[in-house]
Amino acid sequence: MSVYTEELLLRSKDVDMFRRLRLSRLFELFQEASIRHTEQLGMGRDKTLDRGILWVLLMQRAEIVRMPEYDESIVLKSWPGRTMHLLFPRYYRVESAAGDPLVTGSALWALVDAETRKVVFPERYGVEIDGTVTGGETSLPKTLSRREGSRESEFLVPYSFVDLNGHMNNTRYFDLAEDAVGAAAEGKQIREVRTEYLNEARFGETLHLRWGEESGELFLSGESTKPVFRMEMKYQ
Repeated sequence: MSVYTEELLLRSKDVDMFRRLRLSRLFELFQEASIRHTEQLGMGRDKTLDRGILWVLLMQRAEIVRMPEYDESIVLKSWPGRTMHLLFPRYYRVESAAGDPLVTGSALWALVDAETRKVVFPERYGVEIDGTVTGGETSLPKTLSRREGSRESEFLVPYSFVDLNGHMNNTRYFDLAEDAVGAAAEGKQIREVRTEYLNEARFGETLHLRWGEESGELFLSGESTKPVFRMEMKYQ
């Protein structure tokens, strides 16, 4: 059984003005753990990036019991699920220093060709990751329905939001969402978030955002010439 484990002390750069771990930083920690563990499993850049193959996220979700806070020690865990043809499931868990569960999460990853931006068959490149079952897996993310929001705005993808894959990094969508809907700025605590990435957003591209609220759930979507992402968020 292969489980990546890392102990972290939250610093000022990790938290928001309420001294709680920022949502985007949470998903950065998930992303970084995924990369480090994949490298430990022998599937690092020599198997992918150096051969023109990119790891990309298709969907993510997280359930939050409590966001850890500034100067708090936490334990981050991550492990792969069983590969599903072209999809690589991955699970996440954040615990307090005492072992109490704070956050559980999951994601679906895939490999794409850097030139064509099309999903590739991992076996053609020798990419194999054995799945682990711990008993602590949360449910995997699912496709989100298109929902029409009553509020709209435009968002220009800035240089600082673009990663080495040449598109807006998955974690930056959470900053975009929190800035747009305003619940986080009001001090509301996030309890669940689900995201689906439909197409990539490049530097300088303008996204048309729509968001709204229904039955206590906030939803947000962005599109340019085609749908880019959808997100659903539940706050306390």
